[in-house]
Amino acid sequence: MKEIKINSDFIKLDQLLKLIDIASTGGHAKIIIQEGEVKVNGKVEYQRGKKIKSGDIIDVQGMSVKVL
Repeated sequence: MKEIKINSDFIKLDQLLKLIDIASTGGHAKIIIQEGEVKVNGKVEYQRGKKIKSGDIIDVQGMSVKVL
């Protein structure tokens, strides 16, 4: 599992996908999320603005990322 540190209270899901190099643009992140390819803490998430906080685990394209 990959770990990523954020320096704020939260990061939006679409921004996180760009940060971990899954999505190249916000539009690309939107498509990935709308197609149901992203799970947050084991649940499929369709909101690109979902607030991701420390302790959350994101599963996307065969990769798991824990936010610190």
